[in-house]
Amino acid sequence: MQVQPYLFFDGRCEEALEFYKSVLGIKLEMLMRFKDSPEPPQPGMCPPGSEDKVMHASFRVGDTLVMASDGMAKGKPEFKGFSLSLDAATEAEADRLFAALGKGGQVQMPLAKTFFSPRFGMVADRFGVSWMVIVPPKA
Repeated sequence: MQVQPYLFFDGRCEEALEFYKSVLGIKLEMLMRFKDSPEPPQPGMCPPGSEDKVMHASFRVGDTLVMASDGMAKGKPEFKGFSLSLDAATEAEADRLFAALGKGGQVQMPLAKTFFSPRFGMVADRFGVSWMVIVPPKA
């Protein structure tokens, strides 16, 4: 069994994918637009003009598969009650990732040394996705 995150960007999915390519080096595995569907959407499922929006995408962050969509494409994505945890191999990598993810976003907990990690911090990116960046402690 697997649990995989599925993020709904409410109309900003393609922008988010490009951002994550530049910041995290994601590998896009699949992207399907609403216009690519062999069946028309159910009434009320997609606002007019959303044919080019992302119906479904999947991408890899390291070994992890993440899925994403524009969802209802209303332009107000909300990500509440969870964070994506991102392991960094070094403190320098944690610093770089934290700064890049936080550009245009909001620091929730500054990146710093903690009792459980040489570097840990929490930041919401410009789309509102919350990230915990950590350098795992050495065993």
